[in-house]
Amino acid sequence: MKVALVHDWLIHMRGGEKVLDALAELYPEATIYTLFCDRKNISSRLASLEIKTSFLQYFPGIKSYYRWLLPIFPWAIRSVKIGEADLVISSSHCVAKGIRVPENAFHVCYCHTPMRYLWGFQDVYFNRTLAPVRFLINGALHFLRRWDLGTNSRVDLFVANSYYIKKRIKTVYQRDAVVVYPPLDTEFFIAKDRSQLEFGVPRETAGGTCDFYLAVSHFVPYKRLDPVIEAFNGLERRLVIIGSGPLASYYQKLRKSERISFWGGVSDEELLKAYSEARALVFPTEEDFGIVPLEAQACGTPVIAFRKGGALETVKSGVFFDAQTPEAIRSAVLRFEGQRFDPQEVAGKVQEFGREHFLAVMKKTIDSHYTVRGVTA
Repeated sequence: MKVALVHDWLIHMRGGEKVLDALAELYPEATIYTLFCDRKNISSRLASLEIKTSFLQYFPGIKSYYRWLLPIFPWAIRSVKIGEADLVISSSHCVAKGIRVPENAFHVCYCHTPMRYLWGFQDVYFNRTLAPVRFLINGALHFLRRWDLGTNSRVDLFVANSYYIKKRIKTVYQRDAVVVYPPLDTEFFIAKDRSQLEFGVPRETAGGTCDFYLAVSHFVPYKRLDPVIEAFNGLERRLVIIGSGPLASYYQKLRKSERISFWGGVSDEELLKAYSEARALVFPTEEDFGIVPLEAQACGTPVIAFRKGGALETVKSGVFFDAQTPEAIRSAVLRFEGQRFDPQEVAGKVQEFGREHFLAVMKKTIDSHYTVRGVTA
């Protein structure tokens, strides 16, 4: 069976790319199709496969400005021609599901979210733009919505990454979806022995371990790191922020407390250490699923999360807050410090999200639906 894997773009290894990596493990002979790619920044498994890109690959420095090319993405993905394929699996949060599918191929769309730029989050992304530019953007978004809805007929099966996204798929696309949670690497993200440490209170005797709160995020508007920074400006607590992105300079200017530090991008090993030594992860995002809270919990670290979106399905240990405001976050931190969490229990509650579970359920889901068409995967 010839398999094509489709992804929007491949320039880093975040949650969506980790799903693609797992799909590549399921189908190791697959060819990958994407808008543009940087092999240096993706997993060795993905980099070892044949990768075919669109004409955007030849735009110099595209990684620094690709978001401004959104209006031409439909043409770009349509320019990518899939060769012979029996099964096409698109890992899509933008335009990947709109690729041209061979006539007899079965198309499974693993939907991370209906395109956020179009459906319900426009203000978050574009509210900083000037009015004349926003007028042009609104015109482009109208076209993109029509195009996005028109591509649904090319999808035979939608798979959602959470029940939250299953509902959004139904609302936006009027399509049903099967839920398969993304894979958590429970062999890498593991809880260390912290039997001498207690969560929820300062530990002067712990040699500095677990004396900080942690935020891990790409620096884009919808992640809402700004109220976290503002909250910790007014708290006598350390905050470590890991990540990078277009809002980096803006976030730096928001920092007023010397207890807040930016570590930038870090290696997987450094991220594991940060997860393992943090008092709690602060997660302020209305996320589609959110692999970061699971990674933290797998390391035994509880989560202080915004009570909306995928966090309601993934945060098993921690506390919630109900508004993306500094006041709500400060209150949640103080409530958290009045509770206790055992690291091993925290880690144990998220083992159901492991990679092996994803591989088994995803394969079973594809096989069962593919058979309906008279072919066995």
